[in-house]
Amino acid sequence: MCWSWRGWSGFESGSSARVCSTLSIDIMARHLALQILLVLSSALLVSCDGARGPLVGISSSRSSAGGTLLASAYSEAVSKAGGIPVVIPSVSTREEADAILSRLDGVIFSGGEDVDPSWYGEEVLNETVSIDSVRDRSDSLLARAALASAKPILAICRGEQLLNVMMGGSLYQDIPSQVEGAVTHSHGAEHTIWIERESVLGRLFGVDTLRVNSYHHQAVKQTAPGVRVTARAADGVVEAYEAPGVWAVQFHPEKAIKAGEEKWISLFEAFVGECGK
Repeated sequence: MCWSWRGWSGFESGSSARVCSTLSIDIMARHLALQILLVLSSALLVSCDGARGPLVGISSSRSSAGGTLLASAYSEAVSKAGGIPVVIPSVSTREEADAILSRLDGVIFSGGEDVDPSWYGEEVLNETVSIDSVRDRSDSLLARAALASAKPILAICRGEQLLNVMMGGSLYQDIPSQVEGAVTHSHGAEHTIWIERESVLGRLFGVDTLRVNSYHHQAVKQTAPGVRVTARAADGVVEAYEAPGVWAVQFHPEKAIKAGEEKWISLFEAFVGECGK
């Protein structure tokens, strides 16, 4: 806080006292928000009946007014799976990201806007690409902190794309424009994916194929070093991959649970189990 100073006679008083607030209030508000998050996180560790569960952070999107947004399906899925969900607000520094990650047992990177092509060395392809630079900055800081922490990561839709980029891969910016013979991947369309048996999905469900929902127009193109593709759609689009500490899916299992497909809770149970180790 910056007070108006008059020589050596002390701070001005009365109506002439001023606070230099533009920068200081922004900093104070940010730190206050983080402190509230951390206090709530600690409080949630023990519920009313004394039950405990791993603390699972979930990345968020933003409203047009800059507010924090996250579909309730994510937190509901974590709760059903025995975890304690905590919504992560936007961060602007690595220090903030590290402070949050230090108190979490695992992280879910949620769906949302497109990842800026400049993050993987490309120009915007066409008008279908929708970017939020604030979220890209925040998510990139959180992803780097999460990867460095070696804590479990579940990446969903945009999250799958983001983690691939942060680990050194690239994306198709617009599937209809760039993938020949593409199946419909947007607006909640359903399609079949083919699964590697020796994968998280293969072990959980014991099948070679699954029907999944689809709400995206971007997808993994070049996989990052260390990434193993474990499921694809009929058009070859990557629908799931694994990397050290990372489970990634292109579809939305939390939406499927919300729609009554209870089998998908097993994915969240497995992830929460990893977070609790």
